[in-house]
Amino acid sequence: MNIEGGLKMEFERYFQVWDKLTREKQEEISGAAFARNVKKGTVLHGRGEDCTGLILVESGQLRAFILSDEGREVTIYRLFEMDICLLSAPCMIQSLQFEVTVEAEKDAKIWVIPSGIYKDLMEESAVVANYTNQIMASRFSEVMWLMEQIMWKSFDKRLAGFLLEETSLEGEPCIRITHEKIANHMGTAREVVTRMLRYFQNEGLVKLSRGAIEVTDEEGLEKLCM
Repeated sequence: MNIEGGLKMEFERYFQVWDKLTREKQEEISGAAFARNVKKGTVLHGRGEDCTGLILVESGQLRAFILSDEGREVTIYRLFEMDICLLSAPCMIQSLQFEVTVEAEKDAKIWVIPSGIYKDLMEESAVVANYTNQIMASRFSEVMWLMEQIMWKSFDKRLAGFLLEETSLEGEPCIRITHEKIANHMGTAREVVTRMLRYFQNEGLVKLSRGAIEVTDEEGLEKLCM
């Protein structure tokens, strides 16, 4: 179902340049975009899919990650309400040399603009092309920050920061997440995560239980991140 079919979405909330498009182009995008309600764990792009299209997040939470030849994952960024994912449409970015997988980290509602529609729009509008480049530059900055963290920051600091981020996202000190899932986010082995979490527990920073981690000393984790 497209936007005109009854599901409303204010594209101007997502596209800063929406009001600079012609009425014809606005109608073209509105008529082509379609909504999807996706469950947690749904793979939206990757694993053989060439070009899903431009993804707009209306609600929920998505995760973009890369997968090594050995099968190890590392999260490069997350997507929240009103975020735009361009890497789900690599056919629009000819210089993109790595494959990104996008999955729903929580139940989500998304909108997809077919890649052909948006690619034509970029080619016809310098304003849209510049806006798209700005989004890509922002994502590239996030990836570079992540690489710096992996290369130069010790794992205990990275894990402390991850736990604090998770509790902030969930709004409570107890997060339900497996050691394997943390390893996937951070691009390491589950055993490494388990050892460090046990160390954190011995230091009174967290309390571990099956499938859950409770942060018991937020200030201690914050100091560790410094």
